[in-house]
Amino acid sequence: MRPRAAPSDSSGLQQQAVALTRQFLALASRLFGSEPTTPSIRFDLRGKSAGQVRYTERDGFLIRYNSLLLERHPQEFLSQTVPHEAAHLVAFSLFGPRVPPHGREWRAVMAAFGARPDRCHSFSVEGLQTRRLRRYHYRCACRTHHLTSIRHNRILSGQVYLCKQCGQPLGCEPEPPVD
Repeated sequence: MRPRAAPSDSSGLQQQAVALTRQFLALASRLFGSEPTTPSIRFDLRGKSAGQVRYTERDGFLIRYNSLLLERHPQEFLSQTVPHEAAHLVAFSLFGPRVPPHGREWRAVMAAFGARPDRCHSFSVEGLQTRRLRRYHYRCACRTHHLTSIRHNRILSGQVYLCKQCGQPLGCEPEPPVD
């Protein structure tokens, strides 16, 4: 499947990405005789990632695309990222939740789509903002651990993390954050 020449406005590009995603899923249905789940599609991914597939019990499958990378590299995005993410969804539908993300099953789906099975994109990400997580010091019986703000907040909510070496819980009061 070859994407058409990309329109210049972002909503047109997004519509094209959604339509192409659905075309790949329909193609997979014809090729493999299995109807992949219809995902929700959003254009809210930030940072250096071009796309991702997520599954949650509440919302089902979700494909997230990076709209800034779509706008910067429309042709490459439509010819590589869209089939890449659609192939993840198809591989999961065909082979179950334990299928390796970029394993032979996924590569076979990419080949069926006529796309290169590249694990990562090669788009220029210069100037894109990425999220920097704060790091916090936590102690156990044997050493100091540097946990991100994500784990720090989980500990504050009651999650317990154990040191893999001494088996003691991390915690007490964290030292001031390390940037």
